[in-house]
Amino acid sequence: MSGIASLSSSPISLRSRAAPAPRLRRFVISCRRTVRMSAAATTGSPALSFEGMAVKPPSHPTYDLEGVIKLALAEDAGDRGDVTCMATIPADMEVEAHFLAKEDGVVAGIALAEMVFHEVDPSLKVDWTKKDGDYIHKGLQFGRVSGRAYSVVVAERVVLNFMQRMSGIATLTKAMADAAHPARILETRKTAPVLRLVDKWAVLIGGGKNHRMGLFDMVMIKDNHISIAGGVTNAIRSVDTYLKQNNLQMEVEVETRTLEEVKEVLNYASETNTFLTRIMLDNMVVPLSNGDVDVSMLQEAVALINGKFDTEISMQQCCIFKSARVVRRLEMLFLKQYIELDKLV
Repeated sequence: MSGIASLSSSPISLRSRAAPAPRLRRFVISCRRTVRMSAAATTGSPALSFEGMAVKPPSHPTYDLEGVIKLALAEDAGDRGDVTCMATIPADMEVEAHFLAKEDGVVAGIALAEMVFHEVDPSLKVDWTKKDGDYIHKGLQFGRVSGRAYSVVVAERVVLNFMQRMSGIATLTKAMADAAHPARILETRKTAPVLRLVDKWAVLIGGGKNHRMGLFDMVMIKDNHISIAGGVTNAIRSVDTYLKQNNLQMEVEVETRTLEEVKEVLNYASETNTFLTRIMLDNMVVPLSNGDVDVSMLQEAVALINGKFDTEISMQQCCIFKSARVVRRLEMLFLKQYIELDKLV
């Protein structure tokens, strides 16, 4: 007997203002099951160590990756388990399932897939011909899992859901990272609840760089903080005081929306021993009605900063590829330069 199970995702697209929206082709993985009746036991793999991973997940002091996997499996199993498998699959049946790429793209989630399989059934054997971050092509068979049929089928959907989401993010990230080089692509905190570490892991696999993980690991002074504090200078001064009083050392970033704010930040920094490490230039790439972008404000802001601080450009996706060329043309990357994605997916 044999069968095919496949997963189709919604297309991930980058939308321009006037031209038709270019689309990132769907990244689809299917699982082909070749079934054989056997009562033979299989040898399980030991629990995974992050040390053996091609790309390690980002760190987080409280995030429970194993707990997220258990939650994903539990929402599928409910309070009864897989009633269809229990009704149709003999307990002694074994299968070998193959991972088949249905589109070109960056594969991501291999390490996480192994963790899911191990959580469902430690006796399952998993082998790969590719690793996280490799570019694979449609039709390539790049992995297999073998063992108890019930365990493979129960794990299959959760594994594919994680891998397809992560592969889509990694593929889009790589496209943007390649276009923006030598600037570096960052993501934001605008991730799916509970999946932040998974999403940010996929960004790393795709060649991007993680921004702050949450509210705890970096000071990021945004427009709301500036308004409440009574101005950008007051906001930075308050942060400097707080960090000094609490003996904390961490990166400090401030958002600027105008050239006047950039000048104010630089003036404060020139007169004070500040903790400030990075300046964000928020939406200073202005879309034009003809589909191009105006970067004159951005160019002037970068010239003002002149390498004194890490500089981050925040913009909508529709500007990324055009502005990436601008980044190279202006030679804005001397040591460190970042482009932040306002929306990744």
